[in-house]
Amino acid sequence: MTLSGFIKDRILGYVIRITALVMIVIFMFAFKLQVQAITAVITVLVIAVVSFEAWEYCRKKNFYNRVMKALEDIDKKYLVSEMFDKPGFYEGDILVEVLNESNKSMAENVAKYRRKSKEFREYIEMWVHEAKLPLATMRLMCHNNPGIENKMAVQLGRIDDYIENVLYYARSENAEQDYVIKEVSLKKTFGNVAVKNRETLQMIDAVIETDGLDIGVMTDGKWLEFIFGQLMANSIKYYSPERQLIISVRAEKTDDRITVYFRDNGIGIDAADLPKVFEKSFTGQNGRKDSKSTGMGLYIVKNLCERLEHGITIESVKDEYTEVKLVFTKNDFYRM
Repeated sequence: MTLSGFIKDRILGYVIRITALVMIVIFMFAFKLQVQAITAVITVLVIAVVSFEAWEYCRKKNFYNRVMKALEDIDKKYLVSEMFDKPGFYEGDILVEVLNESNKSMAENVAKYRRKSKEFREYIEMWVHEAKLPLATMRLMCHNNPGIENKMAVQLGRIDDYIENVLYYARSENAEQDYVIKEVSLKKTFGNVAVKNRETLQMIDAVIETDGLDIGVMTDGKWLEFIFGQLMANSIKYYSPERQLIISVRAEKTDDRITVYFRDNGIGIDAADLPKVFEKSFTGQNGRKDSKSTGMGLYIVKNLCERLEHGITIESVKDEYTEVKLVFTKNDFYRM
């Protein structure tokens, strides 16, 4: 709160007071009062008004400065009314009451929408589990009919991946409630992903190369498997038909981190699209060529990495390669 702003806000009151003081002086001269008496009255009135305005400015300045400082210091701005004492003047009391009522109303609305969101998420999770039952049945039917096994298995695997995406997206917003952080084997986790996609990999005659995966990282195994699954799904989806698909996964270990490089020799990503690949629903030029692309896979992967505090970057050269780098920091505390 500045003095100039305070005066500007009360300028009309000052004009009225000055006008009233001038009229009082005129009346006193009209009644032929002594000049000393007139001067004394004017002096007393001016001192009284100036003193009151100075006191008013100081107490309001102190209160509003506390409000602004609290607003700057707190992350959750809607809790600002809890950060300062009662103002001690009527207008401030009204302001605090309004803020408290607004916060209460907002909290009630947030709670209502959280309940709705939770109900929707629970429904989606239930639907996913129900949908997986007929998928499992169809997979069994494929195994019993070798003639259509490969093609049907690939399509069923694709449906299964889409259903998994729905489930993981529904959970990703509150994924911290589903974390189990422990040492996870990179080799075992990636092996599970490779086995899950073996029919598709065999169908397109893909080659998988691994190096240095015989180490463990501190993470959640289920979510890491999902991340690897999304990266492999993108490699399969955007492979180049002009050459054999080679998926290379290697890990490097340093004193303070473990870095995993997930690389393929597919069609690559256009340089203009590269900065946006982690954005929600962004498909880019490759996505427009492939109608099956939703633009959600890498968005969920980025979201999960941020929540698990893993680093993730991506680089690519069009028609040459795409490489995703995952960084896992070491933490001996978890191991202890």
